[in-house]
Amino acid sequence: MKITIVCAGKIKEKYLSAGIAEFLKRLKPYAQVEIREIHEEKMPEAPSPAEKEQTLAREGEKLLKLVPDGSYLYVLDVYGKLKSSEQLAKEIADLGLRGRSSITFLIGGTFGLSEEVRARADERISFSPMTFTHQMVRLLLVEQIYRAFKINRGEKYHW
Repeated sequence: MKITIVCAGKIKEKYLSAGIAEFLKRLKPYAQVEIREIHEEKMPEAPSPAEKEQTLAREGEKLLKLVPDGSYLYVLDVYGKLKSSEQLAKEIADLGLRGRSSITFLIGGTFGLSEEVRARADERISFSPMTFTHQMVRLLLVEQIYRAFKINRGEKYHW
């Protein structure tokens, strides 16, 4: 299976980079995982609603260009559906059984997501009603992808 993680911004904190690298290493036997990043768009100080919308639209356009053609697109969105680890694992397995061998997870930047990105999603999911930094979400995401493969293979990790 090919998994692409599309995200805005670079990881600056070493502890997050180390955690992400660890889970990417653990995922190698299960899937080919690629992270594609864009630079976050600059938001003006005290932006008007129109300026915020334009900035998000520019960023969203760049993010969507990195989504592979034909890939099933999960957009991580605070307004998305909450899922358990077991539900995500089942969905990933079901997508594979239906011949969908490419899955993309998209994480927006600091200022959120454009409506174009939300509309393009095959599914919008949320990890929590709480807000996390997009860098932290990247670590949580790679761990949950790893957990999903362990669940699907009946291997120890998830109790």
